[in-house]
Amino acid sequence: MKPFLQIGRRRIGPGQPCFIIAEAGVNHNGHLGRARQLIRVAAEAGADAVKFQSFKAERVAHQEAPKAPYQLRHTARTESQLEMLKRLELSPRAHQELKKCCRTYGILFLSTPFDEESADLLDGLGVPLFKIPSGEITNWLLIEHIARKGKPILLSTGMSYLQEVKEAVREIRRVNRRGIVALHCTSVYPAAPQDVHLRAMITMAQTLKLPVGYSDHTPGIEVSLAAVALGACVIEKHFTLSKNLPGPDHKASLEPHELKALIRGIRTVEASLGKTVKEPVKAEWENRRIARRSLAAAQTIAAGVRLDRSLLTALRPASGIAPTLLEKVIGRTTARTLAARHIVTWKDLR
Repeated sequence: MKPFLQIGRRRIGPGQPCFIIAEAGVNHNGHLGRARQLIRVAAEAGADAVKFQSFKAERVAHQEAPKAPYQLRHTARTESQLEMLKRLELSPRAHQELKKCCRTYGILFLSTPFDEESADLLDGLGVPLFKIPSGEITNWLLIEHIARKGKPILLSTGMSYLQEVKEAVREIRRVNRRGIVALHCTSVYPAAPQDVHLRAMITMAQTLKLPVGYSDHTPGIEVSLAAVALGACVIEKHFTLSKNLPGPDHKASLEPHELKALIRGIRTVEASLGKTVKEPVKAEWENRRIARRSLAAAQTIAAGVRLDRSLLTALRPASGIAPTLLEKVIGRTTARTLAARHIVTWKDLR
């Protein structure tokens, strides 16, 4: 397996810039105009991709399937999950319009398929990668169908045991060798930071031998930034035009100014990671000379005096003999009289 995903000229994986997905999801509320606004916001914020959700409601949920608790809190209780999904569907024509809009704004169009027909639609639109959502990780029918498209895959792992993730990876690899990124995720909306357990992302990377990322449902941006510091090569985060809009996901999403702050923060964090070598950087050299010390005369010392510890102190700057060389200086004789606080150099000794 490749250690990275190749998406056009863009590589996704360790050592590459973090691939940031602005997750529009269903926050368009079924309105194409609002979906276009979300694309504009994602592009202006600097996201690499904007992602929607593609599904045929009848192929996803039984008519008696209940809503999740977070969906009940933010949508009508009298509305079934199936009815809610029907209201949030995007038509094939809408998909075409959104891809065209993404091209206009210079941002990558992605969408998560929840059924085989939607996966075929997205494949026909030429999406460069597929996302398998957390709820489908045991749906091997859909996983195999998507994997056979022969494109790179983002595998979200919310609600999963590691063994379930291993099995899903095995199913993908059975028919697809293009590459996988495993996304750590806590499928609660919103997720409490103490329920995230970001270190599990590291465990997945070590166990699966795959690049890893993080699909974030916590409030705010801090946890995503921590994930990047821990090595996430993909960050996915829901966003909305307003948290006050009706719908299942708005309350757990970022508003436009927060999305900008997240992306700015990610770029700052990854820039700060730098090299693994511990050494002074070029910008430190002047401060290094000023802030460090040199051996200095603790008092006036006449010429010809044999130096001992009591005759020496250490003062800034580091223009003379370093205090680390004290043992090489003790026992040497002064070549001339040294005034009190004089910075000692090798020319002062014999």
